[in-house]
Amino acid sequence: MTSIRLIATCPEETKEVLMAEIKELGGTDIQSGFRAVEFSVDERTFFECHLKLRTASRILKVIKTFSAKTPEMLFSQARRIQWDKLFDVTRGYLIEGIPGDRGPEFMTANEISKRIREALQEVFQKHIGKIPKVDLEDPKVVIVAFIRQGKCIISFDTCGKALHKRGYRLEGHPAPIKETLAASLLKMAEYDGMKAFHDPMCGSGTIAIEAAMMALNQSPLILRKKGDFLFEWLLEFNHKLWREIQDESRDNKLEDPYAKIFASDISEKFVDMAKKNAVRARVEKHMEFSVGSFFELPAPADSGLMITNLPYGDRLMKDEDLKAFFKQIGDTLKQKYAGWRCCLLAAVDSPYKFVGLKPTKKIPVLNGNIKCTLLIFDIYSGTKRTTTKARKTDEEE
Repeated sequence: MTSIRLIATCPEETKEVLMAEIKELGGTDIQSGFRAVEFSVDERTFFECHLKLRTASRILKVIKTFSAKTPEMLFSQARRIQWDKLFDVTRGYLIEGIPGDRGPEFMTANEISKRIREALQEVFQKHIGKIPKVDLEDPKVVIVAFIRQGKCIISFDTCGKALHKRGYRLEGHPAPIKETLAASLLKMAEYDGMKAFHDPMCGSGTIAIEAAMMALNQSPLILRKKGDFLFEWLLEFNHKLWREIQDESRDNKLEDPYAKIFASDISEKFVDMAKKNAVRARVEKHMEFSVGSFFELPAPADSGLMITNLPYGDRLMKDEDLKAFFKQIGDTLKQKYAGWRCCLLAAVDSPYKFVGLKPTKKIPVLNGNIKCTLLIFDIYSGTKRTTTKARKTDEEE
């Protein structure tokens, strides 16, 4: 059975989560890189990775790895690739050159792309008698060439659109969180769909929708249309196996989750947006939405997992207001969420210590260009003093 080498990219902070996902799907020879994971799969797992990986940003299929210390070496090696056997001459293509080293002695992105393009055109001209066209707008074939320390990895981008683009989210929320990050937060919090989930400041509903898809065993990329994945435009594309895996994925979706998924927000506009996104994601009938303040609404269940992306400083007026806001969050957790695991995604420079609770875990996360911390609190019954005393006793034992 032919082994396929893949590279999945992700933020550095979520790499461990992605590696665990890859292993669970059946990836082998898993190797960690910077903002990337390299691994091997068979053809079936290749398709399943594109359909089911929740935390990967992009997937690349490795074509060839070789030494390329000079432009001449790059051209010489690239022309040995049987490009005409990989994609049809009628497909528009794009080459993305990525230099891993900076400086006048290294090749630039343009030079990398140019040399590979020249080699590719020579191969097509020799074997087909004509060359494919470069398409900068809507390429069906995207070739990625990464060179670092004299080593070149040439790959096909087999995804097309970034994998966080599931196809369900409408535009309009001022501070959306990427679907892949939302899924990573759920994995970091050890969500398995077996307990109630709640996002009390849901915004456009991304975290709760990702939770619903996990709870229903719904593949995150199942909504993509025919031709959206770029592997569908390569000559070796196995149409029959791809259809089988899609059908299996749909059949494996649960009729109902084991526990309920709740989402609320103080803004009726955002709750309405979240509902529409849930409809587009085909999980709306498994979710319960409500409008109201986190500080006023009761906890929706006796226990469960709560994750929310807190408003950042520019969405609140003054520093003192922000401190009071975090204190009120802590008070609400203590008063209403005993028995819950509560996770807050807070900006690093926010006064989150005013929550007044000691987190079980603190995990660094980058939300866009904002440095954040995922604060995980396991809320126990009793007063803060009792909880602290119990924790100290456990530590002494």
